[in-house]
Amino acid sequence: MDRPELWLALVIGNSRLHWAQFRGDRLQKTWNTSHLSGSPTHLCSQSREEFLDQEKTEWLMESCEIWIASVVPSQNPYWESNPNAHFISLQSVPLKGMYPTFGIDRALVLWGAIQAVGGPALVIDAGTALTFTAADGHHQLVGGAILPGFSLQFRSLGEATAALPIYPSTPPIHPSSPRWALNTEDAIASGIIHTLVAGIQSFVEDWWQQFPGSAVVMTGGDGELLHQWIKQRSPKLASGIHLNPQLIFAGIQAVRNQDRRE
Repeated sequence: MDRPELWLALVIGNSRLHWAQFRGDRLQKTWNTSHLSGSPTHLCSQSREEFLDQEKTEWLMESCEIWIASVVPSQNPYWESNPNAHFISLQSVPLKGMYPTFGIDRALVLWGAIQAVGGPALVIDAGTALTFTAADGHHQLVGGAILPGFSLQFRSLGEATAALPIYPSTPPIHPSSPRWALNTEDAIASGIIHTLVAGIQSFVEDWWQQFPGSAVVMTGGDGELLHQWIKQRSPKLASGIHLNPQLIFAGIQAVRNQDRRE
């Protein structure tokens, strides 16, 4: 019996490249690499256990199907010449009511949520931007909202002000950080965390008023950290939010499967 074919999903995000390796319908592994620059090295292997030196190596998988969702047009030329690359457009995602500038990443995480938990569904994507995206039980886009993401808010305060500290990619925040802070670092942590949690709670509660008992799913690179903070600050709210870091890859998989059936 032939083994299911190997294929790749690639999300070209604002900050990084997000990869997933599938064997047929089975997700085998995921990883992240930096954006490409210069001339990428062309590599492909279906047998390697790990893709080595991921942060330093620039490469293309030449003999594997690559299904690509991109929100960074400047990265697209690295892949456009590859005959095995399939760029996913909004027209490929069977959601109703999408507007022309609707992000393909938001469409795919929402479509992935519908595959995972059904509709209606609200997705909270905690990436570079923190986005809320929702659809009803008929796969009709209800709408959403966008604001600066968790890590971006910390970095922007440091970069745009002279006296505030610049945090690393993962801010040094602790569960004991007080709401009413007596130093600058704790004041920044308190302001961002408490307003984010309050904002998420407001959106989720409004969603549940419109669609009682419906699914809420959190995803994205900062999703796990933000979910932990919600659990500490509001356990009841956190219990109603499912955490699924691979949601966008479920959306890509569903689009690929539909394309192969047509």
